[in-house]
Amino acid sequence: MKKKLSFILVLCFTLILAACGSSEDSGSGDGDEKKLTIGASNVPHAEILEQAKPLLKEKGIDLEIEVFTDYVMPNKALEDGSIDANYFQHIPYFEQQVADNEYDFANAGGIHIEPIGVYSKKYDSLEDLPKGAEIIMSSSVADHGRILSMLEAEGLITLKEDVEKVKATVDDIAENPKNLKFKTDIEAPMLTQVYNNDEGDAVLINSNYAIDADLVPSEDAIALESPEDNPYVNIIAIRTEDKDNEAVKTLVEVLQSEDIQNFINEEYKGSVIPAK
Repeated sequence: MKKKLSFILVLCFTLILAACGSSEDSGSGDGDEKKLTIGASNVPHAEILEQAKPLLKEKGIDLEIEVFTDYVMPNKALEDGSIDANYFQHIPYFEQQVADNEYDFANAGGIHIEPIGVYSKKYDSLEDLPKGAEIIMSSSVADHGRILSMLEAEGLITLKEDVEKVKATVDDIAENPKNLKFKTDIEAPMLTQVYNNDEGDAVLINSNYAIDADLVPSEDAIALESPEDNPYVNIIAIRTEDKDNEAVKTLVEVLQSEDIQNFINEEYKGSVIPAK
């Protein structure tokens, strides 16, 4: 009976030790190494995170990257706790998503800018676009103000004076000398296919999708958005409750470090630009 009791006690003690060890290895952050699961777009976000992995490892953080192919699911995954943070969206889109869905999120820090580009298989410059040219852009309303502001800066249109440019839509165009036609019902991931199919006269494509489709925005675009005073900074988004999480703070510090900035500049050659 004593042997049996001893065996049960040893077994219970072993199970308790195993449970403690499991807890330390999890994302709870109670052990020596903390785990962070980050949702990200494939390019350039996941590629940048891969470069940050060894730097974070040195600081005791095990980074796990979950790749998403759309702009909706990363925020849903962040809300339901499937991931600890996400890295795919710029500030105006983030703010619009928070307002529309009542997400309790916070901006943990800006990392880079992806200048949006104008692509055309028919014309070599914006000046060459004919009257009545069809301009195809994302169905994401959060990008409309960005695109229209770019076209205004290039002298193709003029927006109403009282409109907040980041929130502008095609209805806010005051002057359109070339009578450009705007098609706004294509989802952002499909724009490279639209371009390859030679649809429309010009297609505006976010750099992450362009790079993923083997385009080089700094070379292939007939016009590229200026990074100066650009509000469309891609950020690390987190749940507000995690705003003081030390692992998240370390992640942002590493992504904003000189090492990662140098990688972005060398790898993407102006198609992706570190945020200042």
